[in-house]
Amino acid sequence: MKILFLADEEAKAYWDYFRKEDFEEVGLIISCGDLNASYLSFLATMTSVPVLYVMGNHDDKYDVKPPEGCVCIENRIYTYQGIRILGLGGSYRYKEGKNQYTDQEMDKRVRKLKSKLKRSKGFDILVTHSPAYGIHDDEDLCHRGFRAFNRLIEQYRPKYFVHGHVHMNYGRKFPREDTVGDTRVINAYEKYMIEI
Repeated sequence: MKILFLADEEAKAYWDYFRKEDFEEVGLIISCGDLNASYLSFLATMTSVPVLYVMGNHDDKYDVKPPEGCVCIENRIYTYQGIRILGLGGSYRYKEGKNQYTDQEMDKRVRKLKSKLKRSKGFDILVTHSPAYGIHDDEDLCHRGFRAFNRLIEQYRPKYFVHGHVHMNYGRKFPREDTVGDTRVINAYEKYMIEI
């Protein structure tokens, strides 16, 4: 099955120049945050492919107008066709905002999932908005990664860790892909497809 990941910037190919045939082999669409709710709703409607999402630091507006026809996977393990997907959105706290967290607050979110993680025997894909600490992140507070994600990768060894938040067009050389142990780390900025 092919999974299409989206993050941070709406792909013109999928919105302005939408072609249904581009989604023929796509079995699942997952947003890593900071995308227009109307864009996600459009994809859910036009493709008939399930659309899952976590929230980015700019998605406070989802409280008023969430993406219609989409499934929020924040703080849960969502299983689709046997694939276990753990969702943890938000960014490192750099100002006031609902979807911003300190390291301690993210640790608390992860601790609350302990029994779910035990029941599901881990997860296959970790979907977040922010990167992990020291992996695809930066030194400024806004783009700092979470240490809790490093621990999740180390303990559960998921096949994939997919995030957004760190834009590929920043002009700095942020990697698109990396490998940490058994885990393939992917920056899903705009769009990225995997086959699982």
